[in-house]
Amino acid sequence: MAPSGRDTRPTSDRVRESIFNALHSLGAIDGATVLDLFAGSGALGVEALSRGAAHCTFVETAPDALAAIRDNVAVAGVADRATVVARSAEAYLASRPEPVDVALCDPPYAFADWPGLLARVRAGLLVCESDRPVELGDGWDAARTRRYGGTVVTFGRSAGADGT
Repeated sequence: MAPSGRDTRPTSDRVRESIFNALHSLGAIDGATVLDLFAGSGALGVEALSRGAAHCTFVETAPDALAAIRDNVAVAGVADRATVVARSAEAYLASRPEPVDVALCDPPYAFADWPGLLARVRAGLLVCESDRPVELGDGWDAARTRRYGGTVVTFGRSAGADGT
């Protein structure tokens, strides 16, 4: 379930399937800790949990989206492995949370501060969804970029061995 209105743009089934097939081929999901920034309906994080991630933290600000995330993790039976945080992605990352294995970043397409956001993400692997290729900046090695219609998915690996 996705919240109504135009503020949340759910990832298409095709793009979500492609992202998780790639993550699976990298051995990145099973037992992983996942961070779903700009979580929207929580579809990406729920998919990670359904594919074997150990835990997912969903970060979102919109009240309707937060309610949808809570409903979706309950319906999927993964609420015990989920944390829902009602904060902006930037504020959450500024609090210096523990590093995660995989960070999923799917902000609104108009989002412009990719450098500022990615400078704060502490993860071993990063997946960015946008309408254009994302420059990952210092601290990240680009692994691959794929276009699916109007959606561009950029994968990156932390240049640091510990995900910081």
